[in-house]
Order: sequence, then C-alpha cells, then structure tokens
Amino acid sequence: MTKLVALLLLSLLAYAAVASTEMQQREAQQCQLRKISTSKPSHRMRSQGGVTEIWDPEEDQFQCAGFAPMRDTIQTNSLSLPKFFSAPRLVYIEQGRGVMGVSYPGCPETYHNDQQFSRDRGQGQRGMSGDQHQKVHRIRRGDVIAVPAGAAHWCYNDGNEELIAVSVLDLNNQANQLDQNLRGFMLASGQSSHGQERYERASRRYAGQSERSHEETFQNIFRGFDEELMAEAFNVPRETVRRMRQDSNRGLIVKCREDMRIMSPDQEEEEQSESSPRDGLEETFCNMKIKQNIELQRETGVYTKQGGRINIANQQKLPILQFIDMSAERGHLMPNALYTPHWSMTDNRVVYALRGELNAQVVDERGNTIMKERVRQGDMFVIPQFYATLMRAGNNGFEWVSFKSSSQPIKSPMAGSISVMRAMPIDVISNAYQISPREAEQLKMNRDPQSMLLSPTRTSS
Repeated sequence: MTKLVALLLLSLLAYAAVASTEMQQREAQQCQLRKISTSKPSHRMRSQGGVTEIWDPEEDQFQCAGFAPMRDTIQTNSLSLPKFFSAPRLVYIEQGRGVMGVSYPGCPETYHNDQQFSRDRGQGQRGMSGDQHQKVHRIRRGDVIAVPAGAAHWCYNDGNEELIAVSVLDLNNQANQLDQNLRGFMLASGQSSHGQERYERASRRYAGQSERSHEETFQNIFRGFDEELMAEAFNVPRETVRRMRQDSNRGLIVKCREDMRIMSPDQEEEEQSESSPRDGLEETFCNMKIKQNIELQRETGVYTKQGGRINIANQQKLPILQFIDMSAERGHLMPNALYTPHWSMTDNRVVYALRGELNAQVVDERGNTIMKERVRQGDMFVIPQFYATLMRAGNNGFEWVSFKSSSQPIKSPMAGSISVMRAMPIDVISNAYQISPREAEQLKMNRDPQSMLLSPTRTSS
C-alpha cells in the first residue's frame, strides 16, 4: 500500500512537472513572432441596431500581447445591451456621442426620474414613483472609457449619427483568472447565428478555433437558469422571466421603440462633478471618474512644431486606470514627421489607425525586421514590449489611438532630447560605433530640443 501511494505521488509530481513545462513553453511561444502585419476584423456580428466586429484573438500578435480588440457600430436610437467581460476593457469613441452606464455592486442609486413610468400609468398600469439608477456618463468622440473586469455596462446612441466605439480587452490582466479566451456574458438577448459573418481574410490557421470561441460567447446567461427559481429570485411573474431568457434574434445591439429618457448630467456638470475632491471607499468605486477625452488640444502631453502632438490617458490623469492596469494614447503626426525610434519598457500595445497613412517598422532582439508595412485607416497592429519601433507619417499625416497593458507606460526613445543617446557620454558613443567624437556629439545632440515626435528633414519616399 505504501509503495502504491508513493508511486501515485511520483506520478502526480511527474504530471505536474510536465504540465508546468508545457505551460511555460506555450507561454514562451506566444511571443515568438516572425512577422507582424496590419490586421482587420475577422468576425462580424450583425444586430438589429448595429454591428459588432472582432479581431481574431488567436492571431499571433494578439496572442503575444494578450489583447482582444473589438469595434461596435451603434445606430441612432439604438442600445448596446448590458454585458460584462472576464477582462478589463478600454474603450475609445471614434465617432458620435451617447450615454453609457457602468454598474458597480453596492453603489447608491443617485439618479431619479419621476417621469419614467408616465406612459405605463396612462395605459392603466400600476403607478410607480419613478426610476432610480446609478450614474450614467455622457460620452463623445475622443473619450477613453475604462470598464473593469466583471462590471456590467451598456451604451445608448442618442446622437444624430452612428456611434463607433473601438475597444481592447486585456486578457492577460491579473483580474482575469480564467484563460485567454474572449468571454462576453450577455444580460439580455445574445448573439444571433443569423447575423454572423466571417471575413475571408481571417487567419486560416486559427479559423476553426476562433469560430468556436466566437459562437460560444456573447450568449444570454439567464438562459441557463431554471425559470421558476429566477421568478422567485426576482419576485416577478414567470412570463417576465421568459422574456428575460428568450433569444429574440435581435443580437447584441437593439433598436429602441422610441427615444429613451435617461437621466444624465450635461458635459459641463459632469466635468465639474468629476473634478471635485472626494475620499474613501465611495471615491474608489462609486464616484470615480471613468473617462477622459484625449482629443482636446489643451490636454496635449507632447507637442513638437511640424512634428505633431500626443495626448495620454494614464493613471495620473484617470486614476481608475491604476485598477485595470491599462492606458491609452491619442496621437497626430504631421505630414512626413517621425515618431522617434523607441521601445516600451512597461507594456504591450496595439495601434489602431484613425486617419492617414503610416510607414511602420518593428525590430526584434535578433535585429530582424518583423514589420515593415504601410498602415492605413482601420488597420490595427501590435508592438510587443521591448521591441524597437520607428514610424513615419505619409504625405497627409497620420492619426492613431493605441491601447497599452500598463497604467503608467514608459517609453525609451533612441533619438531626441530625452533619449538614451543623450544620456550617454560622448566617449561611450564614439567607441560603441567607431566614430569620431564630433560625429558622436552630432548623433547625441542634433535633434535637440525635440523629443518623441520629430519634424521631417527630408521628404517621404
């Protein structure tokens, strides 16, 4: 018996060692990138009130970074239904305006609408005192919105044009204790098989696996509960529960029967509220600012004449980012200007092209050029942590937004006033490259005082 137990223990230890080795090898292989290419959405889900597009999270570059990118297009007077994800989500509003709600357990219902149920009363139904709900946020183009893992959220387009929201989920984030699969938990309706489309340009290597993962997620979680128990839990008739559980084939975004009347602050009132000092638990969760506009020129963090500007949303400007450990950057390169060669010390990032064209180059630790492509509007690509990159705008300039896996990102530039060259003694540079001290000084100083964005000195080819 003792020998049998010993053999079982040895077998378990051997199995654990093999599993650990396989996991380490699998994790190590995730960033063995031989090539990075611009990417378009691989999966498209049509809904009654809009479209949801998903980039293939099984693509090598997204596997390396642990990112799952999405793009929602919400029609006017349409509602992106309540849902939550297993990983934190950072959203950028590319176009349009609307209102968005992010729900936190235990936070007070600070908004009251006495007119919410006037139509029901007029139809002879039981009168109610009005609706109460947690704060909702007015959103507009240029806003970055932070959504913690597991936080239920929804978005309503009350504008006069389509609302386009590009977002990235950080599947590697410590808040996600499941796996690297994209998991969307719907609180209403759900993905409709009738509205699914797959682009032919999707990676054939991962086609089967990605199709399965997309088809199995974004489903109504109420559908799996017992109807009678749900009716008791909510203390409502079973017919109401049936409506909650049903698949109506409306998809993830639905058309509203008439304009929704949601109590929300106007822009000025919300900005004043968010800037007022608070403390304690209520500040941590319930009243914490969740958005920042990174398109405003007054928020510019880096500016170079004829070079461009960069706006940054990090944990200093948007403290909630510290909790989800993500950040964003909105940039504008002038025609033919350069983004200085640099590497990131803290994060993986994914770049989404908003306007214009860009020549992008990425180099790995072996000195291999793993990306050398022209980037155009709607393209997306990953720059892994520590990989060196150099970018040059086209003749009409280039605008982008990038999502990062650190709330306090740090870049190490190679050229410019805050570069590694500037930090080194001239003798070190001279001996490293076998050049004269005069040439070393030029290499060190010739871009002074420019830093991250460099004005062009020659025409783009």
